[in-house]
Amino acid sequence: METNNKSSWADAFAIYTKPCVLSMIFLGFSAGLPFLLVFSTLSAWLRDEGVALSVIGYFSWVGVTYSIKVFWAPVIDRLPLPGLTRWLGKRRSWMLLAQLGIALGLFGMAGADPHQQLQLIALLAVGVAFCSATQDIVVDAYRIEAAITEYQGAMAAAYVFGYRVALLVAGAGAFYIADFSGWKMAYQVMAAVMGVGIITTLLIKEPRHAINKVAIQAEAKVEEVLGVKRLRSWWARLVAGVSDAVIAPFVEFFSRNGKQGLLILLLIAIYKLSDITMGVMANPFYLDLGFSKKEIAEISKIFGFFMTILGASLGGVLVLRYRIMRPLLLGAVMVSLTNLLFAFLANKEPDLMLLAFVISADNLSGGIATSVFIAYLSSLTNTAYTATQYALFSSLMTLPAKLLGGFSGEIVERFGYSWFFVYASLIGLPAILLVLILMYQQRRPPEPG
Repeated sequence: METNNKSSWADAFAIYTKPCVLSMIFLGFSAGLPFLLVFSTLSAWLRDEGVALSVIGYFSWVGVTYSIKVFWAPVIDRLPLPGLTRWLGKRRSWMLLAQLGIALGLFGMAGADPHQQLQLIALLAVGVAFCSATQDIVVDAYRIEAAITEYQGAMAAAYVFGYRVALLVAGAGAFYIADFSGWKMAYQVMAAVMGVGIITTLLIKEPRHAINKVAIQAEAKVEEVLGVKRLRSWWARLVAGVSDAVIAPFVEFFSRNGKQGLLILLLIAIYKLSDITMGVMANPFYLDLGFSKKEIAEISKIFGFFMTILGASLGGVLVLRYRIMRPLLLGAVMVSLTNLLFAFLANKEPDLMLLAFVISADNLSGGIATSVFIAYLSSLTNTAYTATQYALFSSLMTLPAKLLGGFSGEIVERFGYSWFFVYASLIGLPAILLVLILMYQQRRPPEPG
């Protein structure tokens, strides 16, 4: 019996050798590379060139692009690209176009002078961010469509690994290159490194796109309500096309999930509350405890990186062995409990070993929760509307947590760090309760008639 158990665990970890999972490492790298290059790395370049802090602050608005990607996700779901779609398919064509846009935008930024062409750099940064957000939409859709639900945890873990490596390259790597050869060379190298994503896109296989009867029914229902189903005028066809792309994905979701759909959306909105709220105050907490910036960087980068990857990998294996709901519950419980470790740390004298232990536990639990939650979100989409529905879920996943996280500083100032982390732990309880409710509803036999 013991041998069989070991064998099954070995088989579960073997999922990371499958081509569809391995490809996500490189696509995750391609998705993560542009992110810092239009944020903190760009800020460092501009400041190094003597650009005013007030101007650099305005550049942070580039990040709004990532928050509103749900608005053009329907276009990516429905619109074929002339020539490219016939050659590469629905997902790979958009992926390649976005990656080429990122590479060209980074080359353009490298060639611009921050003193004379700051406006051009801003426009190019917006363009890179737009293409990067588009790539995120397509890669998420590809990941969901390229593998079965049981593989989604491992696909997410591989994506997280590639993304984290890309952050190191676009952060520390770009700084090293800039120190030796200047910022122009740093951005030119980063543009060339986007070739990793381009080559991967050309090598992977396009997912199969079967006709979905549920989606057809949802679109017909929406067209019927709007009164354009049987009309053939150009205006009626335009309304029908827009409704099929924008309204039908939401109608289909609730048609498939019924009243439970509201509980699912509520869970998506609150699942990350505890994790994100705690993260807002993490670095100020370490500094106020008396740890140096060097100690924080070394422990958070080394322990944080490897424990996040380990956690994400474990999450992928747990999804494969136990499906999604039980690992989803485990992730919610672990994130809530590890916040109590920070409350414990707040009442202790500065101790590097204790800090390393707490950060390791936090990143391990966060890695498990993240990969499992991504797998859960992936399981909720219909392949007819993968890009649109997943973009909605991912936006809903972070918005409430970011809004609530804005009050973190006031809570710390009023009650102290110890009680803040207790509070961060407690706001994770509703997510645990909702997961239990959904698990109960899934196990309950359907009502007769």
